[in-house]
Amino acid sequence: MYAIYLTHPQIRMEPDKPVPKWSVSALGRSRAVKAAALPWASSLRRIVSSDETKALETAEILAGASGVSLQTLQGSGENDRSATGFLLPEAFEAAADRFFADPEQSFMGWERAVDAQARIVAAVTGVLEIHDPALPIAFIGHGGVGTLLKCHLMGKPISRTQDQPAGGGNLFAFGLADRALACDWTPMEDWQGWELWQGWQQ
Repeated sequence: MYAIYLTHPQIRMEPDKPVPKWSVSALGRSRAVKAAALPWASSLRRIVSSDETKALETAEILAGASGVSLQTLQGSGENDRSATGFLLPEAFEAAADRFFADPEQSFMGWERAVDAQARIVAAVTGVLEIHDPALPIAFIGHGGVGTLLKCHLMGKPISRTQDQPAGGGNLFAFGLADRALACDWTPMEDWQGWELWQGWQQ
């Protein structure tokens, strides 16, 4: 069986709020609703989310489609960037480049990439160790730590070359038996993974 890691889609930037409290935008919500109408979404039997607002809002839409209860997962939030607070998009992208390029160093007080990777891998692994491997599961989270998890699953060094496309709302899939990547980042509303899952079930 399979697991997917899915990032929240587009957000509303709210500089007066801490970033973990930001919500998805109208566009982001519309994309999540489209994804929830696809067969892969209704096939999910477990949904685990970061406790950040934008991830929870995305997960709630998927949970409504699949009829499963939503669980939150400690330790699965985005890399801690609170030391710098809100950054304008251009400055943020430059900072993210530094975060991935020098994973053992902290950029202006940010959580180091190596530490964020260890945290997200431990959180996901802890869930999977007690999860029924016959049941498809979705982890709902964030682009930064999702990329770090993807690098780990691929056995590759931390690199932004493995980052998701712009806009968020992308997913990758991996096998529960071998933890091997099954597909690269794909927009959630475009993904046609049902045939793949049927093949894995045979």
